[in-house]
Amino acid sequence: MIESIVGFLQTLPPWGVIAFVFLIAYVENLFPPSPSDVLLVFAGTLIGIGVAGYVPLLIASTLGGVTGFASAYLIGRRYGRQVVASPLVPFLDLALIDRVQVWFDRYHGLIIVVNRFLAGTRAVIAFAAGITHMPFPRTIVYCGISATAWNALLLWIGSLAGTRWREMDSYLSAYG
Repeated sequence: MIESIVGFLQTLPPWGVIAFVFLIAYVENLFPPSPSDVLLVFAGTLIGIGVAGYVPLLIASTLGGVTGFASAYLIGRRYGRQVVASPLVPFLDLALIDRVQVWFDRYHGLIIVVNRFLAGTRAVIAFAAGITHMPFPRTIVYCGISATAWNALLLWIGSLAGTRWREMDSYLSAYG
């Protein structure tokens, strides 16, 4: 699947790559797991060959990550308890939400800042932040800091990796 997406990315004009980067960063917050980290590393390789610029890709990936996080937050705030009680989302239960609440109480916004660097936590943390009614503006600022730092790192790694992006796929898969 990654190979076909990468092939597709190579055919896009610069604005298409930017739009796709926004989309994958948005979706990763709502539908875990997604291969967004690998795709961002690959998008970074496109910087090195001049298809897209670092700053536009960083802005697009950060905006995508923040709006995806905000969407998950708002879903959690509005429908959270109903979703957790539903059998449609088997990876979420009240015990997990309670554990995340303890993290929020102990670490406040720091958990949102570091969650991007912890495999498998993005969607759960965003959703739980909504359920627990963390203040929305502050939550979005923390998410923006986290998304900017993580996406900058992945794009930079990709720009250095060049055509060896497949090696990064194996590292990121092991990390995930």
